[in-house]
Amino acid sequence: MQKSEKLSLLLVLALTLSLGLAPSIWAQPMGKGQGHGPGMMNLTPEQAGKIFDLHEKFHADTVDVRKQMMVKRAELAALRKAEKPDQNAIQAKQKELNTLRDQIKEKMTAFQSEAKKIAPDFEMGRGHGFGMGPGPDMGKGPGSGPPPHHAR
Repeated sequence: MQKSEKLSLLLVLALTLSLGLAPSIWAQPMGKGQGHGPGMMNLTPEQAGKIFDLHEKFHADTVDVRKQMMVKRAELAALRKAEKPDQNAIQAKQKELNTLRDQIKEKMTAFQSEAKKIAPDFEMGRGHGFGMGPGPDMGKGPGSGPPPHHAR
């Protein structure tokens, strides 16, 4: 068997195995990769309802700030793509974005504090509960940024 045939066979085998495993990954129970942390699994129905309402309030309270962040990210991207990027303008825009991000983080801290009052065992973190991903480029990939409203 030639080297190219072996490589082709190996690639086909790898693809077959990965496609065969895909359904089992999607079939995992909630809490295993579906965006709900272990704390979400241990809530009573009453606690789950209260946490949901709390999240809806958080979402409503942050909608304007999240919109401003999206606009600032677009403005920042435009500044970076300019023919001659102005570093001072880029830094100023980044500071504006950081200020908005800090506002979201403050509201998230308040949300977490209230959630802990409802359910002391409630856990949140990256990819769990209603958390936010870290970093300056929130919303640029799976698991980053605030959750979309329809997802919760």
